[in-house]
Amino acid sequence: MCLPEMAGGVVRPGRAVRQGKLGHFFPIWNTTSAPSRGVIAEVGRGGGYSVNRPQPRNENSAKGASRMPAWCRCRMRWALLVLILCPAGGFAQELKPVQLPKPQTDVGRPLMQVLKDRRSTRSFSPVKLPPQVLSNLLWAAFGVNRPDSGKRTAPSAMDWEETEIYVATADGLYVYDAKSHQLIPVLHDDVRAQTGTQAFVKDAPLNLVYVADLAKTRSSSADRDLFVAADAGFIAQNVYLFCASERLATVVRGSLDRPALAKVLRLRPDQRIILAQTVGYPQK
Repeated sequence: MCLPEMAGGVVRPGRAVRQGKLGHFFPIWNTTSAPSRGVIAEVGRGGGYSVNRPQPRNENSAKGASRMPAWCRCRMRWALLVLILCPAGGFAQELKPVQLPKPQTDVGRPLMQVLKDRRSTRSFSPVKLPPQVLSNLLWAAFGVNRPDSGKRTAPSAMDWEETEIYVATADGLYVYDAKSHQLIPVLHDDVRAQTGTQAFVKDAPLNLVYVADLAKTRSSSADRDLFVAADAGFIAQNVYLFCASERLATVVRGSLDRPALAKVLRLRPDQRIILAQTVGYPQK
């Protein structure tokens, strides 16, 4: 077994345990760096440890320690350091669902002015969108606008509601859940650069990826592909109109490495990427 080094000697676990000050039990460790074996004291309230002073090495114990491979000693030292320094319960930050603010439906500019200002923009500021703006945008895209029936802000062929909106930000990758108006976490990684082939996608604060869940269509007809593409188009146009109303920049994109992006999004074989759309403040 690989053994860590500590306080100038090789440390190995003993068979006994000792009760610490906080009522927890900790293993007793013995050092083979001396004829009389030392013991690591219990972990105290500060979370540290101490080692009883070892006696001078004898020749046999030094030879035993030197027979351990260097890579093994290094790896065990790092493992012990991680156990001491990392908090219990995990080593990486865990993503949790994000409850979006209630959408504001009494804001915005007149429709005819919005249509007049609707345009595609490919230059974005990296400034992050506020939570309320993100909430309003996703609700406008494909949120629930009739709570009694669960109907949405964009039409859907055969009432499939098969389009899922993946939300890529600097904080991670999410899926928009319209019924609860939440962002459901998928990945902690920043995958914005992988949502398109254009250079601006990696710096824009928000990239939306429209994914058709073909399992929800319950159809294999030749018209299915046309319908799911049209459904994604309706959502993209809602985003365009919202952005024009709020003076945000946006562009819908079809230039994607779909096989690679599907792996990043962890899609099933019956989920298909249709389009992507970048949103942010205009670059000044």
